[in-house]
Amino acid sequence: MATPLSAAKFIAALRAEGVRVQEHGDWPHHNRNRKGPWGPVNGVMIHHTVTKGTARTVEICRDGHTDLPGPLCHGVIDKDGVVHLVGYGRANHAGGGDPAVLARVVAEDYGDQPPVPKKGNLNGTDGNRHFYGFECINLGNGKDPWTEAQLEAIEKVGAAICRAHGWTARSVIGHLEWSNDKIDPRGFGMPGMRDRIAARLKTKPGSSTGGTYTVGKGDTLWSIAASKLGDGNRYREIAKLNGLKDADAITPGQKLKLPKR
Repeated sequence: MATPLSAAKFIAALRAEGVRVQEHGDWPHHNRNRKGPWGPVNGVMIHHTVTKGTARTVEICRDGHTDLPGPLCHGVIDKDGVVHLVGYGRANHAGGGDPAVLARVVAEDYGDQPPVPKKGNLNGTDGNRHFYGFECINLGNGKDPWTEAQLEAIEKVGAAICRAHGWTARSVIGHLEWSNDKIDPRGFGMPGMRDRIAARLKTKPGSSTGGTYTVGKGDTLWSIAASKLGDGNRYREIAKLNGLKDADAITPGQKLKLPKR
């Protein structure tokens, strides 16, 4: 268990991990704290939005709607891997979930996955007080692709918060692992994501050893440089390393060598 990070320490942890952050309005003070407790915090929860379009999704997650007031998360992760901060404190993102899952997350003693949840939003434990929440822009239909930049941002966000609290990757779960009536995030597996986060936690914050990158739909040399190297203007280094001209088109599935961060 842990006291929530201050908003200043939260954003500092994200930036130290190399997360590209965009702040919206008075996000550090936009919350649902008057409706219930925020903390102790025990983990990070990942969701998909069932929306498309960054501006509209950020608006929805910041303001909410009639039946569910905002904020609906702490950060929105867009297709380019940018994390849009929309609120901080208690947020309407996790809802009710299985206390048995919470116990295993607190203990960080499960294997690949926590126990299958047997409770949900209507009969479960209040998850809004216990988890940092991130909504990722995706239709959740199993067809809408997850860009590598977006997956990288989820990895970095999870590692940043775990590092700040001294948690392992087992403190990062999906909404579907918390509640028996949820399916998000759909399109990638949380066990694999936890493996990525665990590997990152073995390195220094924001570090990169180079390696390779598989181009995803919508990627550009600039977006890859921004996501993987922390500076979009380093796209020329990627182009040079791969024998490309600055303006050369890249295609999904293409493997690129990356310079060291």
